Amino acid sequence: MKDTVKKMLIERGVKIEDIAKLVYFLQSKYYAITLEECISSVNRVLEKREVQNAILTGIALDILAEEDKLDEPLLSILKRDEPLYGIDEIMALSITNIYGSIGLTNFGYLDKVKIGVLKSLNVKGPQVHTFLDDLVAGIAAAASARIAHSKSG
Repeated sequence: MKDTVKKMLIERGVKIEDIAKLVYFLQSKYYAITLEECISSVNRVLEKREVQNAILTGIALDILAEEDKLDEPLLSILKRDEPLYGIDEIMALSITNIYGSIGLTNFGYLDKVKIGVLKSLNVKGPQVHTFLDDLVAGIAAAASARIAHSKSG
């Protein structure tokens, strides 16, 4: 299933290296790390079944919204990515919670600064990324926390 999830991410415009760059941004201030270590950490996070399930679900909902295959008012909420919807963030937090509170704080920071691939995912266009942007931030936050745990022990 990991390969399926990676393929889905790529089809939606997100490469593993894009996520790894977010991890590097978060952790390079604190540890001497390489982009390769960040890629490895992202891949380890993507091995978790609950991460895979969150990605499958979120991307499926984004695609259904693009195709107008959801009932109102949910369809409009997802297409607008309404700030008070929050379910997208909750799904991403299920990923960050795997690695503890540092994952949560990293996610909150990425959700605010919206750098790198997150910036492009937040541009309104034909694709809906209501879930994907938060899932990518969640993966990066978890991979970042994973590195922090491994370096500080």
